[in-house]
Amino acid sequence: MAPEQLGRLVEQHAAALVLYARQWCAAPEDIVQEAFLKLMTEQQTPRDVLAWLYRVVRNAAVSVARSAQRRRRHETAAAESKAAWFAPDSGGPLDAQAAATALQGLSLDEREAIVAHLWGGLTFEQIATVAGCSASTAHRRYLAGLSTLRERLHVPCPTR
Repeated sequence: MAPEQLGRLVEQHAAALVLYARQWCAAPEDIVQEAFLKLMTEQQTPRDVLAWLYRVVRNAAVSVARSAQRRRRHETAAAESKAAWFAPDSGGPLDAQAAATALQGLSLDEREAIVAHLWGGLTFEQIATVAGCSASTAHRRYLAGLSTLRERLHVPCPTR
């Protein structure tokens, strides 16, 4: 396919293809871009290029949506199988949005240690390898981050 012809196709149909892909996935622009790249690598130009583009976009968008759904199910199941990491508060349930905001407010080192240990299941030795520090530093960052989270979320420190 000639570059000029491809340029015209992108100009005329990319926006509609993005809108079409958006019904299935969160990143439709990527899907459409991949479809045009795939078109360029085809040995023979499809007989009905527009229908071919829509089919490729649809298949890729549906595939991405299914992958995202599988990932969400897996992550939810993994999160539900882990023990709670805060002591229950007699004042009511922990606000998930407040917890996410508080987590984002931590230093990158503390957040990395907490996420890697609690959600990733990594040991402090493994976190140290990933972060390029000692295991004791990884553990210190983890404890400091939890302490900050408890303070910001007004969660009492669990008794030992």
